[in-house]
Amino acid sequence: MKNIILILIFLCFHSLSSQVIDPLATDDMINQNKWVDSIYKNLSLDEKIGQLFFVQATSKKTNNSEKIINDIIDFKIGGLIFSTGNPSVQVDLTNKFQNSSSIPLIISMDAEWGVGMRLDSVPKIPWNMSLGALKNDSILENIGSEIGNQFKRLGIHMNFAPVVDINTNPNNPIIGNRSFGESKISVSNKGINFTIGIQSKNILATAKHFPGHGDTSKDSHLTLPTIGFNEKRIREVELYPYKKLIDNGLSSIMIAHLNVPSLEKERMLPSTLSRNIIENILIKDLGFKGLIITDALEMKGISDYSKKNADLMAFLAGNDILLMSSDISKGIKAIKKSYKKGRISEERLSRSVKKILKAKYKVGLNNYTRIKTENLIEDLNNIYVKNLINNTIENIPTLISNNDNMIPIKLDSEGILNVQFGNDNGIVFNNYLNKYKNVKSVNITDINQDDLRSFLYEYDKIIVSIHMKSDTPWQNMNKKFTFKELEKFKILEKFDNKVLVSFTNPYILTQLNLDSYNSILIGYQNNPEFQKTVAQQVFGAKEIKGVLPVSINEKYKEGDGIFLDNINILSYTNPENVDVDSKKLFKKIDSIVNYAIENKMTPGAQILVAKNSKVIYEKSFGKLRYNEDLKTNSKTIYDLASLTKILVTTPIVMNLVDQRAIDLETKLKNIIPRYEDSNKSDITLKELLSGHAGLQAWIPFYKITLDEENKPSSKYYSLNKNKINSIKVAPDLFLRADYIDTIRNIIKESDLLKTKYKYSDLSYIIIQEFIEDFYNQNLEEIIEKLLFKKLGIDLTYNPYIKKFTNNIAPTEIDEYFRYKEINGYVHDMAAAMFGGVSSHAGLFGNSINVAKVMQMYIQKGNYANQQIIDTNTINLFNNCYYCEEDNRRGVGFDKPQLEKEGPTCGCVSMDSFGHSGWTGTFAWADPEQEIVYIFLSNRSYPTGETASKSKLVKEDIRSKIQEVIYKSIIK
Repeated sequence: MKNIILILIFLCFHSLSSQVIDPLATDDMINQNKWVDSIYKNLSLDEKIGQLFFVQATSKKTNNSEKIINDIIDFKIGGLIFSTGNPSVQVDLTNKFQNSSSIPLIISMDAEWGVGMRLDSVPKIPWNMSLGALKNDSILENIGSEIGNQFKRLGIHMNFAPVVDINTNPNNPIIGNRSFGESKISVSNKGINFTIGIQSKNILATAKHFPGHGDTSKDSHLTLPTIGFNEKRIREVELYPYKKLIDNGLSSIMIAHLNVPSLEKERMLPSTLSRNIIENILIKDLGFKGLIITDALEMKGISDYSKKNADLMAFLAGNDILLMSSDISKGIKAIKKSYKKGRISEERLSRSVKKILKAKYKVGLNNYTRIKTENLIEDLNNIYVKNLINNTIENIPTLISNNDNMIPIKLDSEGILNVQFGNDNGIVFNNYLNKYKNVKSVNITDINQDDLRSFLYEYDKIIVSIHMKSDTPWQNMNKKFTFKELEKFKILEKFDNKVLVSFTNPYILTQLNLDSYNSILIGYQNNPEFQKTVAQQVFGAKEIKGVLPVSINEKYKEGDGIFLDNINILSYTNPENVDVDSKKLFKKIDSIVNYAIENKMTPGAQILVAKNSKVIYEKSFGKLRYNEDLKTNSKTIYDLASLTKILVTTPIVMNLVDQRAIDLETKLKNIIPRYEDSNKSDITLKELLSGHAGLQAWIPFYKITLDEENKPSSKYYSLNKNKINSIKVAPDLFLRADYIDTIRNIIKESDLLKTKYKYSDLSYIIIQEFIEDFYNQNLEEIIEKLLFKKLGIDLTYNPYIKKFTNNIAPTEIDEYFRYKEINGYVHDMAAAMFGGVSSHAGLFGNSINVAKVMQMYIQKGNYANQQIIDTNTINLFNNCYYCEEDNRRGVGFDKPQLEKEGPTCGCVSMDSFGHSGWTGTFAWADPEQEIVYIFLSNRSYPTGETASKSKLVKEDIRSKIQEVIYKSIIK
């Protein structure tokens, strides 16, 4: 008796587990069935049959809208499929069409990677092949959910996605990039997650192309492809994802136009018309109770059956929805005729029509409301979807080889060349590479084989990138390199230290000798976001997490992927990823800077904001000069003025403290002999670099060197360089070399002020003498080796030497000393008299390179996993030692104001630090909020107006922007 009870319990549970889910049923099934029955019983036979048909509409061309309205009124069609066009036009048409229908229409769309697949003005989600590289399948649920949001906003109810074809044929012309890959398990898991996501928004998901379109070499849009596998293989592989999705509540399945001899005995009968494939395999064997929809009935793969009426044959085979019939009127008549003859039973007709009506209830069409047109484009382009796309892309690129750990490329690497192949450009890729190192780019079409060979010898590392057009997934799916391209690839094989980056599908790599590359990184698509991400990964700014969705060869198989962590350097992201409101940040900063430029406070500016080690705002404004068309850009170089103090001098002194060569209590007389008998002999380094030494603010050394007409005196200057006059202060103007010693003696003999606190350039000129004597090198050589090279920084003194003058912001038209436009030469007169290489001024650069040093400070001396400066030393210098004496400054750094006006917005933490520069520059770091803010400008151009008279300073432009940054933080 006990055994019988156990058996009954088992059978009961087995029966429950075997029950197939009705994916169209709602929680209020009783009300749903009542609504369906009430609608169905009031339909005429023609109207019932009309519900089976879905007609194509487009918002690209609206001249057929009247015909569609006629179809809606005359045939009582069940739904529409929208193709290409514009969101606003589509919503207007949808409202118009729905208003014309007595029964609300199911609006559908074939939007495999979101509505951006079909509509303009909408972000594009990556293709399935790209998504197939995701290790974390749950991301697909988020994507499905967001596509569901897009559909709801547009009044669309049904998506003909996901594609669950298993792409085992690299030559497949129509699936390829539309497939998640070649693994039935991966395809199933990704399809399930996508389906769960989109159906959570009450949107009907449609798996396709049943029974499996992945292993064909023909396009069913053009002909009838054949699947040659036996039934066992098809059931084990191609049908596997469908069974898994059905078990997880899939709403709908689309039937492909395929010739499958092992499943259908009638020769060349398309699967769409096969009763065995649909009724026996899909409905009975797999137990599917959802909607079954044909692929487009106008496609070539089925058009040969038009004489037999493919609409009727498709319905008889078991399809519920007849998509894009070539002739609705004929189709309805044929089905009606078969119904009246008894070939189609009432049960069969009601099965399909009631499923369609159930689906309408499920998506809310029982309570249809007009779609709002207000703010449509803005809603579709919300920040969440942009972040989702960008964050998804960051998880996709796949590293399949990394010999000698070539990736990440070291920041101290020299001579890097980017060789670009393909029919599309890699401008964004190269631009982002250049945010980490100077990387020269050459397109393979612009250089012949001999020149390429010679060119390659000039570089130590080569990044070979393949850029193929990726407007659609079908573009370049089976692309072959030309003979000339392959010959150039052969030349590259002979060179070492190469990274291969491919922005197209993995199959293209089968044409190359992959063993000749140290590292291979696959980026899948060539759109800007992929290019930005991969460029950052090449240098280690972002993690690499992707896996191969398909096999390339026997060595590189599906599922392969080398994972790499980031190396603790600045990367780029959207503000919301670090809890900053992008709308507030972008709009308000842009407004403030544009106001400053319009009111001639500066010709141009460069702004950067980073939070949590991620750049969230980087933008250039205005022009190099007021009266020219040359605009600034991210590579524009600015005279950084006093930022030199914290970018060069302070880190060098920190290094000396790390070496224990000095400490903050070291006195001048102990490190610089000339100060032994000076009134400055007992000044400590702490006092000197905190502006607490009683030194004068500055001394106009240049005035001594002018003649009676206030022109450079021939006593000190020569128009040509010679042994005596070797210090270049401007084009065709050379100062006596011994005048540096004169400057130092003038400082030594200068009087001290009565009060200790006075910000002074002289402190830094003093310490420069010790630094250069200690290292036996000049400042530029010291800082390059100590810091800049390690950080991959391109900050420089005297940029005119490097011939950068076409993109340097000039600082002044000098009419008192050098009598020239100052461009590429340091503005500061004293620094110029040191040959442009000084400890208080002279450095040039752009915002991203300044930000790297500030980020290193925030990270307590660590950058790129290198401890460059000891953490304790950073803390030692970032300290206000004389606050009680009304001196806010740290050692080398400026600090927030104490009570009165000061350098910041007053909203920063007291742990923050930075500096400003006379030319209109500003750099500030806040460790507490992990914020770096850089403002670069040439506000001094053209008049050399003093800071106290500057409108930029008077109106607190820099601190107003800083305030915006802090107010944009999402609490």
